[in-house]
Amino acid sequence: MNQDSSRFRAPSIPKSAMPLTLAALLISSLTTLFAWWVVWQLALALAGVTEEQTALALEKNLYWSEMLPRVSSLPWFAFLGLGVMVLIPLALFVPTIQAYGFAARAKQALTQEDLIEARVATANSSNAAWYAIGYAIFAVLLFGTVWFMIARDVAVGNTFFKLDLMLEKAGLVGNAFLTNVFIFMVAQVFILIWGLVVALARMVPGAAGQPIRLLATLYTDAFRGLPSVITIYLIGFGLPLTGFPILGDLPPVWYAIFALTLTYGAYVAEVYRAGIESIHPSQMMAARSLGLNFFQTMRFVIVPQAIRRIIPPLLNDFIGLQKDTALVNVIGTIDAFNQARILASNNFNLSTVTIVAILFVLITIPQARLVDRLLEQDAAKTRGAK
Repeated sequence: MNQDSSRFRAPSIPKSAMPLTLAALLISSLTTLFAWWVVWQLALALAGVTEEQTALALEKNLYWSEMLPRVSSLPWFAFLGLGVMVLIPLALFVPTIQAYGFAARAKQALTQEDLIEARVATANSSNAAWYAIGYAIFAVLLFGTVWFMIARDVAVGNTFFKLDLMLEKAGLVGNAFLTNVFIFMVAQVFILIWGLVVALARMVPGAAGQPIRLLATLYTDAFRGLPSVITIYLIGFGLPLTGFPILGDLPPVWYAIFALTLTYGAYVAEVYRAGIESIHPSQMMAARSLGLNFFQTMRFVIVPQAIRRIIPPLLNDFIGLQKDTALVNVIGTIDAFNQARILASNNFNLSTVTIVAILFVLITIPQARLVDRLLEQDAAKTRGAK
């Protein structure tokens, strides 16, 4: 019986991981030097040394004799923070040394003709080297951001992160942020109800339901295509001009809630519809065969199952809603952004706006992680995992 001899070739010898390891060592070393330079620049900035003073010291060849006494006068906690920053890039050498050790082990295994050990050691060396390179890139970005903040006599830092101003105005901005919280908390309730109504309207069966489906479709297409800020502007300024009873005399906050409900109701309606349509048609047929009408079937059978599937995309929409509450400033509502903008104009500094950014990030990041967690759980259930 003839066999193809190429099927029985000896396994190829793995390539040496030493070049990649040396590249990781070089990158780690350069990253460490860059990080230490940034730490020194940060120490100078904390000591109040300006770029002009640095240039004069270099010109007189008195750089170290003038800079070291200035830096040594920093308080102990500043030295503690700078010391931690000095140690951070040194962590890059841990995976680099591991990569070198695995590469040496692979070389030794090849001399003993142990290809399995050589392949395993080479793979481990490559993984450790790429690990070091990846975190070196992260360290460069981190320390590069620090350098950007302190460059040009801390121009960026003083513009966006002036601590004394932030501490002084944090209370005013925080109180105004409660308006944003009120808007999106109330709007979320209305959106959940209105979105479900629109979704069911788009799915009303039969020829009699065609006009309702058409109206629901026109609504979702119109408000998904209309920017939120335009909807808020039209409702916030338009309804008071009409003089319509009740609707013409509401506070600006309720106009904002109404506008956001109309806008996000269109998005949430499509999320509801996608979840409802993901339920197998046999569920609908079984319920109808038991004598339930369309709305009873939706209420007791389809919608409860669909809601469990649409929680992650609903949370994504609500994260967007929370950010869009900052748009209500166009109708004069004193929310966090509007309050911060007024303070920024009075102080010629944007640090108060940074407070608003931090507040929004603090409330949205946990929700984003919750969405990721829910998606992971849903994927695990789909795969049959426990």
